[in-house]
Amino acid sequence: MYLKTQGLVLREVAYKDADKLLTVLTRDYGKMTLKARGVRRAGSPLKAPCQLLACGEFTIFEYRGMSTVNEAETIELFPELRQDLELLSLGTYFAQVAEVLSQEDCPTPELLSLTLNALYALARLNRPQPLVKAVFELRAACQAGYTPDLEGCQSCGNPTPELFDLSLGCLECSGCPKGEGIHMPLTPGVLAAMRHITDCPPGKLFSFTLPREELTMLSGITEGYLSTQLERSFSTLDFYKSLFLTPGT
Repeated sequence: MYLKTQGLVLREVAYKDADKLLTVLTRDYGKMTLKARGVRRAGSPLKAPCQLLACGEFTIFEYRGMSTVNEAETIELFPELRQDLELLSLGTYFAQVAEVLSQEDCPTPELLSLTLNALYALARLNRPQPLVKAVFELRAACQAGYTPDLEGCQSCGNPTPELFDLSLGCLECSGCPKGEGIHMPLTPGVLAAMRHITDCPPGKLFSFTLPREELTMLSGITEGYLSTQLERSFSTLDFYKSLFLTPGT
């Protein structure tokens, strides 16, 4: 039996002499592990759509107990990302998060769309990297069931408190009782951006601006929140951040 679906390659691993094992987030079947036979040979028609961060339409069949790519057509390769190490590493981080949040036989078209839109924002919209990163992290957390409570301070109800609790996902005033988790400072502008990311339609996700200092603050909060809720770190994020370290630091 043949299946046909659109998907994004989240990970690729060399397999045997000329094959690859691909982790693909598909629109119709969730996360799938696919074997691309002969894709590493010169001239393989599968080479372009079966590479990391490629979006394509895949025709899949069962071969010797494995889901195998029979045909694939390229939809988008995001060439701009492949020409810039920072953009490529950030896009690879998005792919690793999507892999963690997706499941086999459980379609998550919203996650696929979010990841594709984030890659497009990096490649074509010229949006600041911290902004795209923050949007992806917070919206992905919401899609995974970790929507934070951003209405007001959990103790007094103040709509513009100064702290965000990474563990509880809630707002707190500096003078109110607090839990034992990590509390990160935030400005009214950062709080407004977080509310925008959690509530706006998908087409408006990247349509806000913040000064550089507040973008850095926002990115730190969303990064900390996602990793805290998932209780894990990401090697791709560590690599991305290492690109900004100067020698000797």
